[in-house]
Amino acid sequence: MRFLTRLRAVIGIAGAQIRTQRLRSLLAIVGICLAVLSMTLLTSLGMGVVQTGQEKFDASGRDLWVTGGPVKLTPETGGFQNSLDNSHRVADEIMARDDVATAYALGFQTVYVSPNTSEFETIIGVGAPSGGQSVTVTEGSQYTPGDPHYNGGSYDGPMTHEVIISPEAAERFGVGVNDTLYIGSTLASARQHEFRITGISPTYSNFLGSSNVVLHLSELQEVSGTTGTDTASLVTVKLRDGADPDTVASELESTYPTLDVRTNQEQLEATLRQQAVLIAAGVALVALSIITGIALTLNLVLSLIYQQRREFAALRAQGLSVWTLVGVVGTQAFTYGLLGGLLASGLTYPLADVLNVAIQSLVGFENVVVVDQRVVLGGFAIALVIGLASALAGSWSLARQPVTDLLDG
Repeated sequence: MRFLTRLRAVIGIAGAQIRTQRLRSLLAIVGICLAVLSMTLLTSLGMGVVQTGQEKFDASGRDLWVTGGPVKLTPETGGFQNSLDNSHRVADEIMARDDVATAYALGFQTVYVSPNTSEFETIIGVGAPSGGQSVTVTEGSQYTPGDPHYNGGSYDGPMTHEVIISPEAAERFGVGVNDTLYIGSTLASARQHEFRITGISPTYSNFLGSSNVVLHLSELQEVSGTTGTDTASLVTVKLRDGADPDTVASELESTYPTLDVRTNQEQLEATLRQQAVLIAAGVALVALSIITGIALTLNLVLSLIYQQRREFAALRAQGLSVWTLVGVVGTQAFTYGLLGGLLASGLTYPLADVLNVAIQSLVGFENVVVVDQRVVLGGFAIALVIGLASALAGSWSLARQPVTDLLDG
């Protein structure tokens, strides 16, 4: 009974302290809330990126990805540094294997696009074959099968001047099926090449998250000046049923030692490794936010102890146990952590929705921030840890000071 009476007294005094120090208490709660939000939102973003990437790779219908190295941005014509040479030949050789169903070379370049010859915009140009899972058309039709301009590597076959565009590109340029677009890697090249729109497809906008135009690979190479080396970004491979991706990848790497052959999971991991600096920065930001939350709460607790040192000394001089005062200080700090954690938990879901809207408008991907209940619970636990750490530090500071020091201060 005596313990319960003392506990009620401790809680009552702590509550009174919080009410009388409203601004400082609010700052501590907000600081902890921000620290927890940085953890929950950044963690949810990271989980969402991995999940979205895995879904995109699975939806692609491909099993292996063959590249000549990482595809990098470059200030040169085309905007992309593609590293896979002799791409048509490599794709044909892989396609000839018994365990391979399809193998297509794909190229990505930044191209100038305009419905006239004066107002050009830059978007992504994709060099891809027609039909199958490579390009799924929702309006209109596929372009001419095969790659006639390639003509066995001579690049002297007829240009079809046909293009499939994404729904975003159709809306952006105000065009539809059977309209025309001028496309090229330079303004001069674009003005010389007029392409007829045969269909509209969301295939690559779903994968890239941006507007794009899809041409025969040889025609994209022609307008971007890369026919001499038959350069592409990668070769995608779909295996026959029963074929093991790891086994086929190992065999292809032996056949093509200068090329990188990855499964879907390996390609996703390689993509994430390229963002290692960004990921490290996010982790550092989370750690810094948590440290800042602890420092802010601890600073508040120590400030309160300093401001109320005479009151504490008077209470101790009247016989109040030092552990009762420690309980008051600890309860205050723990309450800050509890309230900060509850506030952050409540704000995580609506803020995640806001971030998803912003990300979709910027890069085109939906629901990238995926909030998991375990992440929210983990954030709440961190808030309690922040409050507990501040409580212990503040209590230790108060318990080690003699009454005379408090009065002299």
